[in-house]
Amino acid sequence: MKKIKAFGLTTIIVIALVASIFANKPRLVNNNDNQIEKTLDADLAFAVFGDVHENINHFQEAIDDFYKINPELDALILNGDSVDQGLDKQYKKKKKALKKNKDLLPETIIKNIGNHEFFDYDIETNSKEQVQGFINKYLDFAGVEKVYHDKWINGYHFISLGSEDGNSETMNSVTAFLSNEQIQWFKEKLAEKYEKGKPIFVFLHQQLEYPNSSWIGVQQADEIRNILSEYPEVVLFSSHTHRDLNESSVDLNKPFTIVHTGAIHYTLVYDSTKEKGLRREEHYINGIYVEVNGNNVKIKGRDIKEKEWKFNIDVEK
Repeated sequence: MKKIKAFGLTTIIVIALVASIFANKPRLVNNNDNQIEKTLDADLAFAVFGDVHENINHFQEAIDDFYKINPELDALILNGDSVDQGLDKQYKKKKKALKKNKDLLPETIIKNIGNHEFFDYDIETNSKEQVQGFINKYLDFAGVEKVYHDKWINGYHFISLGSEDGNSETMNSVTAFLSNEQIQWFKEKLAEKYEKGKPIFVFLHQQLEYPNSSWIGVQQADEIRNILSEYPEVVLFSSHTHRDLNESSVDLNKPFTIVHTGAIHYTLVYDSTKEKGLRREEHYINGIYVEVNGNNVKIKGRDIKEKEWKFNIDVEK
């Protein structure tokens, strides 16, 4: 009888340990569930759109779709390349679209800088003064003082990083450059009001890395990666690649979590018949929907054109 009791106790302990391990691991759930559910009691709900490139028609489709998903979003993050070129007329057009949809959009809209904000296709290489001119136009559009900025929403920290150079003699047209000043600021912001296990949301247009690719989009990628490795609470959102959304868009194999947002303007899908293995689909529109309850982060990838969920992943921080 004693042996049976001991065996039973051991079994219970093992089951409890296994349950505890799996409870704290990110898990994929309901991947094929295409129903739109309004979970309006979440602590925090927000959307992330990458690479709009001033495609107002696709932007409108995304706004309409996400409003139906949750008309009470706490925030929308435009994660870089909101315009195709950093021109006054394009910013004016984007502002007009935002104003038109004021009743469908959350009050808080965070606008991050990408690489196309440094472009004027008529300028081959930006001078130092032209770089600053493009930055000034972005700052006016975003309503911020620097290309890096932060905001607290419902008690959760949103931190935006941004390139300080682009398409110039000192920086190419696609890679992000983060100064020592920005990196020091980033360290301080990560530590600000830090709570173990409480999610921190970080945004940068260019990617630290991308699954099955050697393409690094940030000059200071190693430094940023080392900083983030000390904060398992971080969920980092990157855009830039225009790659199609799938389960691998959420990287769970690091100390922190990486989410690739897909793109609003157009999407690159895998196609072995093409020279580079990718095919450009003009009508694919992808976005990210996030709900947070306590330390749990639900990340859902959205096919906006087809009104379907592409994945649904729970991350427990």
